[in-house]
Amino acid sequence: MKAAYWALIAAAMVPAVANANQAGDVIVRAGVATVRPSTNSPSVLGSLGSFHASNNTQMGLTLGYMWTDNIGTELLAATPFRHKIGLNGMGTLATSRQLPPALMAQYYFRSKEDKIRPYLGAGVNYTYFYNSHFNQTGRDAGLSDLSMKHSWGFAAQAGVDYNIDPDWLVNASVWWMDIDTDVSFNAGGERHTVSTQLNPWVFMFSVGYKF
Repeated sequence: MKAAYWALIAAAMVPAVANANQAGDVIVRAGVATVRPSTNSPSVLGSLGSFHASNNTQMGLTLGYMWTDNIGTELLAATPFRHKIGLNGMGTLATSRQLPPALMAQYYFRSKEDKIRPYLGAGVNYTYFYNSHFNQTGRDAGLSDLSMKHSWGFAAQAGVDYNIDPDWLVNASVWWMDIDTDVSFNAGGERHTVSTQLNPWVFMFSVGYKF
């Protein structure tokens, strides 16, 4: 009886095993994603300064699959991001919406029994721009017919899962995306195109469930 008693005490002191992120798991995460562009462009029309784009926060969604206990893939999606576009000294001139789905290959560190699973990922991003238009300030400056070219580029990520139990987890991740676009518009009776880099950082905090 004494042996059984001490065995029960010892078992109670052993941390619970989460069986985290193992081969065959489908992982769905949902939370908030904030896009922070690092905008860079040549001076617009020679003297108006560079374009800049505002930050925006939307609902982020990811769908992942674990091929092994350490290797996975993940697809990032989100509700459409809306950015205010401006020029230095002129304020906001336009707005545009974009969807930036990205497909990543991932490597998870540590073992499947660990509750904390950091990971790195690399892959490809496609950014779809739509509903781009100048506001009244832009139109008063003589600008019209705004369009932004869709973009393919490299994407990288770093993140960490904390497994609450075998099914639920919380996640924090950061993404970097190579997004280059051609911003085209009419001014002074001519069509102008400005090659612009957005190259945003994306910060996501989410809750996940494993199937």
